Amino acid sequence: MASAGDVRRQVEAVRRSARLWWLSVVAVHWSTMVHLAVWTPVPGLLPSSAAGMRRLVDRERALAAEWSGITVEATPAPATREKESRNLLARYRWLFGDAQRFREWRWTTMYSFVGGLIACVPGALVLYGAWGLFLAVFGPDLSRDAGWGGLWYMFVPVRNLPTGVLAGLLGLAVARAGLYLAPGAVDRHARFVRATLAPSEQELMAARIAHLSATRSDAVDTSAAELRRIERDLHDGAQARLVAMGMTLDAAEHRLADDPEAVRALLAEARASSVAALQELRDLVRGIHPPVLADRGVADAVRSLALLSPLDAEVTVDLDGRPDAPVESAVYFAVAEAVTNAAKHADAERLWIDIGYDTVRAALRVSVTDDGRGGADPALGSGLAGIERRLATFDGVLAVNSPLGGPTQISMEVPCALSSPKTTSC
Repeated sequence: MASAGDVRRQVEAVRRSARLWWLSVVAVHWSTMVHLAVWTPVPGLLPSSAAGMRRLVDRERALAAEWSGITVEATPAPATREKESRNLLARYRWLFGDAQRFREWRWTTMYSFVGGLIACVPGALVLYGAWGLFLAVFGPDLSRDAGWGGLWYMFVPVRNLPTGVLAGLLGLAVARAGLYLAPGAVDRHARFVRATLAPSEQELMAARIAHLSATRSDAVDTSAAELRRIERDLHDGAQARLVAMGMTLDAAEHRLADDPEAVRALLAEARASSVAALQELRDLVRGIHPPVLADRGVADAVRSLALLSPLDAEVTVDLDGRPDAPVESAVYFAVAEAVTNAAKHADAERLWIDIGYDTVRAALRVSVTDDGRGGADPALGSGLAGIERRLATFDGVLAVNSPLGGPTQISMEVPCALSSPKTTSC
């Protein structure tokens, strides 16, 4: 005898299987859209249809992981901005040239139908069982009053009360079978999704190598740009002041004998130049790696950043140690960029920064939320794209949730270990 908890779980599984069946119906729409886009030389139609197809397949992957605990790997999204062609063969080559895109097309065109059949069995049995119960109550009257000569449920002609009761019992059995099969159907559907959509080990390795090459190239470019900035700041700032100070001291040396008052003024000017040069050097060093970050860690460095922000900022930290210095630096400057964007572009008044460590995923997690106007998009500006590139060097990811009207939430996750004891004041 099934318990109430088992029945609730089975009913939920029926609901999920019905949702999976509906996704298979939607897949037919996207399959039609993609085929129409291949045969129609409308600029942008094929990439946008392929993007919609990928969103649908990504939803299938997410549901497989959420409902059945089955992870379906995927290679990074193929580029959708290749130069399009009005040639039919070239558009087919574009569609099938990428293995991941081809699997998604194959799923929406063929395999989603099979997946829909797997998912629809429990719901169909429950509905058919409900039809048996309906005939148990109304079947005899419908057969008699309508002159149909009897309604059939499976092998039972429903003409009177005994046959109606038999149809009702059969309906209960069929509905119960649908409930019993529902959890297994959801799991089988997830396994089928993995079998048809998961890339091979060779593809995953190739995608990983391509990702590492791209991120390391970005890291080298960023490092070179940073060195050029430091060189420019030194040349235009501290170096120029030191040269001016040397010239001032030279002039003071030549006038030392005949005009002591002028020499005093020149020495005061040289002292002011040395103070300014020292301050510029300190600012330059702070821009490279803030002393508080090196001494106290990312938690106190972010707190210092929040204190200097013009926004009303609140920082919450839950760390039991410190990440490696390169990770700390990347996360600090990513947060600094997010705080600057909130102050300059979002018209925000308040800011919330949460820093924590996910022990299950072994990752540092940071969330920056503001009450601004929203509308932030990494594709429309260099700030968020720069954060994404900075984090990608350490296999980190960036997620932006910024609807129009706000609020904006920027979430960062960087895989790392907390290798040092806790040194912050939190």
